[in-house]
Amino acid sequence: MGHQRFFVYIMASRSRVLYTGVTRDLPKRVYSHRHGLIHGFTRKYRVTRLVFFEETSSARAAFER
Repeated sequence: MGHQRFFVYIMASRSRVLYTGVTRDLPKRVYSHRHGLIHGFTRKYRVTRLVFFEETSSARAAFER
């Protein structure tokens, strides 16, 4: 079984609205946020800037972080 990677990340808007998320594919998720492809909070508040990320070895560790 291969090494699984999970990322916890924080995105921000120009007006300093923050969003925290967890994903396995950080580049794809950031692209989706930046282009408004994810409906809901991040699209509504134009949360498009990646300001922090950290890699973890499990989903549990990412959610706990």
